[in-house]
Amino acid sequence: MTRRARQRDPLASFNERVKILAQFLNAIALGAIGFAVLRPLTESLSNWDFNAFWWLIVGLAIHGVAHYVLRYMHKEDGS
Repeated sequence: MTRRARQRDPLASFNERVKILAQFLNAIALGAIGFAVLRPLTESLSNWDFNAFWWLIVGLAIHGVAHYVLRYMHKEDGS
């Protein structure tokens, strides 16, 4: 029985790292947005203040960065 040596695919591993980074940033963004929206709702709507608005803006900005990071994925050549 012969074993075939694994061939590394640098493009696939690069794309996977890019996707993992985007997922990480998106999870942070979701946490910030959730904190901005759910915290005032669980306490009372009168707690909705400028600070919660900033958490919402930061979460949306980090989500936008996650979309920007996905631009760095490379396509495989058809050859």
